[in-house]
Amino acid sequence: MSRFLFPLLVFSMVSLTGCNALQQQRLNGPGWYMVKQTDTLYSVAWRYGLDYQQLAEWNGIADPYVIHPGQQLILIQPATLPAVTMPAVVAEPTTDKAPSTPRPVVVKKLDVAETQQIIWRWPTEGDVLNRFSYKELDKRGIDIAGKVGQPVFAVADGKVVYSGTGLADYGNLIIVKHNSTYLSAYAYNSGRLVKEGDPIKIGAHIADMGTGKDNKPMLHFQIRKKGKPVDPLLYLPENI
Repeated sequence: MSRFLFPLLVFSMVSLTGCNALQQQRLNGPGWYMVKQTDTLYSVAWRYGLDYQQLAEWNGIADPYVIHPGQQLILIQPATLPAVTMPAVVAEPTTDKAPSTPRPVVVKKLDVAETQQIIWRWPTEGDVLNRFSYKELDKRGIDIAGKVGQPVFAVADGKVVYSGTGLADYGNLIIVKHNSTYLSAYAYNSGRLVKEGDPIKIGAHIADMGTGKDNKPMLHFQIRKKGKPVDPLLYLPENI
C-alpha cells in the first residue's frame, strides 16, 4: 500500500467513527427519546405534554401512528417546520369549595365548536380531593376518592390508545382518545379491563379503582387538550 494512501485511509476511518459518535450523542441527548417496549406514540406524547399529532408530524409517522422499540423520536419542533401556537392553559377555578360527591349518570353537551359534540360524564363516584393546578405535576388532573375495586367508567366515546404500566407515577394507566383534540386518562387502577385499540362507549366499565398517593384508594383523572392538561371540572357535568 502506498505510504500516502495508508494515512488517508486511517484519517477517513477516524472521521467516520467520529461522525457516528457525534450522531449517536445527538440522538441520545436532550430532545430525543428512545421508544421502549411498552410505549405507544400517545404515551410518549402524554409523558412529555405534547400533542400526539405534532409528535407524529415531527417524526414523519403516519396514522395509525405505529412506533417500535429502539426507535428514536425527536421531542422538539424541527427548524424546518412552521411554528405552531399551542392553546392557552385554562385558568384555575376561583371557588375555594371542592365539589361534592358527583353522580356519574349526569351528562351535558359542551360547545360544539370546542369539543366536536363530545358528551362527558364522571369517571367514578367520590369526593374530589384536590383542585387542578398546571404548575404542580401531581395536580394536573383531579383525584377522586373511593374504594378499591370500585368501577371506573369511560367519560365519553372513544378508543383506547394506551393500557399499561409504562409511565412512572401513574400505575395502571388507561388513555382514551375521544377525537383529534381531546384525550382522557385514568390512573392508579387495580385492574385494567380494556386493551389498546379497543373502541369504547361512554359509561363503559374500563377499570377498577386502586390506590394512589399515600396508599389511599383513589382515581387520578386527567383531560388533555392538544396534549396540554386542562381542568376536568370545566368539562365534567355539575352535580345535581
